Amino acid sequence: MTNPTPSTAAALIARSNRLGADPKNTNYAGGNTSAKGSETDPVTGEPVELLWVKGSGGDLGTLTEKGLAVLRLDRIRALVDVYPGVEREDEMVAAFDYCLHGKGGAAPSIDTAMHGLVDAPHVDHLHPDSGIAIATAADGQELTTTIFGDRVVWVPWRRPGFQLGLDIAEIKEKNPQAVGCILGGHGITAWGQTSEEAEANSLWIIDTAAAYIDEHSRPEPFGPALDGYAALPADERRAKAAALAPTIRGIASIDRPMVGHFTDSDVVLDFLAASEHPRLAALGTSCPDHFLRTKVKPLVLDLPAGAGVEESIARLKELASAYREDYQGYYDRHATADSPAIRGADPLIVLVPGVGMFSFGKDKQTARVAGEFYTNAINVMRGAEGLSTYAPIDEAEKFRIEYWALEEAKLQRMPKPKPLATRIALVTGAAGGIGRATAQKLAAEGACVVVADLDLARAEAAAAEIGGPDVAIGVAADVSKADAVQAMVDAAVLAFGGLDLVVNNAGLSLSKSLLETTEADWDLQHDVMAKGSFLVSKAAAKVLIEQEMGGDIVYISSKNSVFAGPNNIAYSATKADQAHQVRLLAAELGAHGVKVNGVNPDGVVQGSGIFASGWGANRAAVYGVEEKDLGKFYAQRTILKREVLPENIANAVFVLCGPDMTHTTGLHVPVDAGVAAAFLR
Repeated sequence: MTNPTPSTAAALIARSNRLGADPKNTNYAGGNTSAKGSETDPVTGEPVELLWVKGSGGDLGTLTEKGLAVLRLDRIRALVDVYPGVEREDEMVAAFDYCLHGKGGAAPSIDTAMHGLVDAPHVDHLHPDSGIAIATAADGQELTTTIFGDRVVWVPWRRPGFQLGLDIAEIKEKNPQAVGCILGGHGITAWGQTSEEAEANSLWIIDTAAAYIDEHSRPEPFGPALDGYAALPADERRAKAAALAPTIRGIASIDRPMVGHFTDSDVVLDFLAASEHPRLAALGTSCPDHFLRTKVKPLVLDLPAGAGVEESIARLKELASAYREDYQGYYDRHATADSPAIRGADPLIVLVPGVGMFSFGKDKQTARVAGEFYTNAINVMRGAEGLSTYAPIDEAEKFRIEYWALEEAKLQRMPKPKPLATRIALVTGAAGGIGRATAQKLAAEGACVVVADLDLARAEAAAAEIGGPDVAIGVAADVSKADAVQAMVDAAVLAFGGLDLVVNNAGLSLSKSLLETTEADWDLQHDVMAKGSFLVSKAAAKVLIEQEMGGDIVYISSKNSVFAGPNNIAYSATKADQAHQVRLLAAELGAHGVKVNGVNPDGVVQGSGIFASGWGANRAAVYGVEEKDLGKFYAQRTILKREVLPENIANAVFVLCGPDMTHTTGLHVPVDAGVAAAFLR
């Protein structure tokens, strides 16, 4: 890409980042900004007028130079003379590629015409809640005049594209006093002679609309409180959310697996507590950015906050069936012969009065952003209803956006998902050694990961290293206690919507002879590994069964589950217990599509908390070697003469849960570099 004039590019990026950093101005990845300027053409040596504009798919708050598309203004303006009309305006998007200047840069977005054709050096197009509230009010045009006078002009709804760019350019030309416009059903556009002026005009429109709404809104824009629909106390609503989450994720994943996000913000809870929420939710969202990520409307549980979990589950399943039928009808009413195939009839937003909102997407970020967008939509409805009546664009227009050929092409260009994409993994004992390596491997292959460990600080540090809350979270868990295990599973389903893959890895060991092993030693090891694995599998299986999406449980057992060595009675007995749990659960859970398998490592010294806590020194003493040489000793007693590392175990877990082992359950995979005495028989 050509190097833009530093002052022009720097000012545009700085303005974009400031506007995009504040959610009152625009939603994530919503809107675009531009600047026009001149630089020397490297071919002719003559000045050339250029447009720098945020490219397709970028986010204003994090925009960098790489996210800008750079186009020649003379070529953009020349497109006006060859424009074939609104029925063929989509063809103009491909034409933007022939207007590009230099190499690299982002792909031009559908809004490029708006920025290139409007006669102003700097243009902002944003999706602020306050602006969309005016844009979706039934009398939005009159409100625009009342609020802004002649400084802001109303533009009737038109789908984004070349014609909208022409419309706004004409309106600006006919209204030289105007600093921007309200786009019916959509958002705002503002302009200025300088970058500072454009930003100031954008903020003036946003803040003026918000102030007017605050001053003139009726007291209860969503209607009076609905008896029995007030928010439950925090602990109670989160417990109910965790209990409902597996059912809701299963509902959202009938057509394709989804990752979830839970929100119990006051904005959501207050909306669901009001009498008009069923009517407003049924009207759906309006701004194209909103319903592209939330579907045209949510699924709303029509029960009061105090309804029991079982009653709520049964009703949710009934409503899900009705939602799918309704969405299929929506598609059938508007699809034409050249429409893309239906992309799934499951809801992306599920609202539960008194509890909160569940949102879904192909990954955690997408799910979280979908929830943010529906929160934007609630704010829009509040503003519109407070001044007038909320009147979003009609269903046919929503369909034209949702099943737009250009949107379909964008989806087809997305990279192929990783093997474990949409899968949610829970790994116990995951702050170090085998558990940490396994969590890292699963995340690298596309999974969302819950890093569980007795030490919360270490669990959170491991999760942060993996990638942060959209990829991994750290939770504390003592797997020997049922209530702690349930809290761990609840944290997992509230963070990511559910569970798919559970790795029973938590463990410890005391290297003692039979006569030295105390009853407390025995109980401790069995509580953590035998009982702990049982408790984790039981709590996780309840989620897996309710989701109806299958799943995997993997036990990190040991070669000691089949190999008899000295001074190891308590540890090896618990590992034998774990090994048979694999067989028992494989037989029991297979009817639910849940695979249960095990991995049998030999001694993994590197990074091991067990070895570092005294086990290594004891085992080294048993075998008559230095502790620092224990890994080498273990390697030399194997057939392959290789030391077993944490990543070797992690790789085996991935294979067992990955796309190539879909028909394998009840298996133990030795990862011991070959110990003949531990061969499975």
